[in-house]
Amino acid sequence: MTTLTETPRRGVLLRILPPGLYAGRASKLVERSILAYSRMWLVFASGVLEPLLYLVAFQIGFGRLVGDATGPDGQPMSYVAFVAPALLASSAMNGAVFDSTFNVFFKFRYAKTYDAMLATPIGPLDIAIGEISWAVLRGGLYSVAFFAVMAAMGLVTSPWALLLIPVALLIALAFAAIGMACATFLRSTSQFDYIQLAVVPMFLFSTTFYPLSVYPGPLQVVVQCSPLYHGIQLMREFAVGALHPGMIGHVAYLVALAILGIWGAARRLSGLLLR
Repeated sequence: MTTLTETPRRGVLLRILPPGLYAGRASKLVERSILAYSRMWLVFASGVLEPLLYLVAFQIGFGRLVGDATGPDGQPMSYVAFVAPALLASSAMNGAVFDSTFNVFFKFRYAKTYDAMLATPIGPLDIAIGEISWAVLRGGLYSVAFFAVMAAMGLVTSPWALLLIPVALLIALAFAAIGMACATFLRSTSQFDYIQLAVVPMFLFSTTFYPLSVYPGPLQVVVQCSPLYHGIQLMREFAVGALHPGMIGHVAYLVALAILGIWGAARRLSGLLLR
C-alpha cells in the first residue's frame, strides 16, 4: 500500500500564503518569456536605442547650447551630465511599462495564456511575480546598456554611480507592478491611450530636463508625487555621490508602489480568472 505524504512548503511566502494563491513557480514564467523572446532580440533594440539617441543628441547637439546646470550637491555640472541619470530612469520606466501593459493585456484578453497557466499548479501571485520579474529584467537590460554608454561618454564620475543599476531595477519593479495591475482594468487596445496619458507627462515633467526649482511652489508638490521624480532624484544623487538621509524616502516610495502593484495585480487576476 502506497502512502501519499504532503511535501512541506519551504520559504516564507509558501508558508504564509495559501497554495491556491502562490505555489513558488514564478520563475517558470520568466523562463517562458526568455524562450519566447529568444528569437525576437530586435524588440529590445528599440528600447535601448531611443534613450541613447536622446543622450547623443544632448552630448553633441542641444547640450552645447545650454549652460551648466546645478547638481544635487549644489555644484555646477554639464547639462548632459544633469540629464543622463534622468534618461536612465526614464529608460527603465519605459521598458517595464511596455512589457507589463501591452504584453500582459494581450496574454490576458486575447491569448488566454493565464487561463491555461491557472489550470496548472501555478497561482495568481506566481503569474504577477513572474511577469513583473520579466519586465524588471527587460528594464534592467536597457539600463545596463545605457549606463555603459554613459561611462563611455565620461559621464560616470563617482563610484556611487554604480548604484544607478540597482536603482534602475527598483524603478522598473515599481512601474512594472503598477503597470500590470492597471493592464487588468483595460478592456480594449484603444484604452492604452490612458497609459500613454500617464507615462508621457511623467517623462516630460518629472524634472527629466530641468530642476524642480523652475516650477511654482504648488506645482512642485504635484511633481513630487510622481514616482518617476523619486527615481530621477535617486539617480542624480547617486551619480554625483551626494548622499543624504532623504534618499530613504525616495526608496520607500518606490518600494511601497511596487508592493501595492504586485498585490493589486495578483488580486485582480485572482478575482477575474478564478471566479
